Amino acid sequence: MDRRPPLPPFTRDTAIQKVQLAEDGWNSRDPQKVAQAYTVDTVWRNRAQFITGRAEVEAFLQAKWQKELSYRLIKELWAHSDTRIAVRFAYEWQNSQGIWFRSYGNENWAFTPEGLMHTRIASINDLPIKEEDRKMHWPQGPRPSGHPGLTELGL
Repeated sequence: MDRRPPLPPFTRDTAIQKVQLAEDGWNSRDPQKVAQAYTVDTVWRNRAQFITGRAEVEAFLQAKWQKELSYRLIKELWAHSDTRIAVRFAYEWQNSQGIWFRSYGNENWAFTPEGLMHTRIASINDLPIKEEDRKMHWPQGPRPSGHPGLTELGL
């Protein structure tokens, strides 16, 4: 079976590492790569959509990033236990008409002993924003180490 360190039981430091790895993965916008962080039978609730298994995750992410253009995401640890992590996040994106949005949310994650996520529950709200109100400016890919996080941005 695949192993995705850091592995449970999580400490504060390893939970922060796991959150950063998830942020970096999602900012890659590579559905196949991102799907590998989840169990083959993963179960998600994303907004009001229910997704089961890696294949559905990959298809979901492919469609997501075709709709949510110029996607930039920041995640922050909210809480953790031995096998669970809660995060808050915000991401910015534009639609095909060039309208910008900031999406805010919370996720609850549960992991296998191998460090794969088997449950993801996400609640997300979208807010239209003006382009000049954007706060996430970096080239596609991982957020640069010097870029502020959610707390520093007042989000």
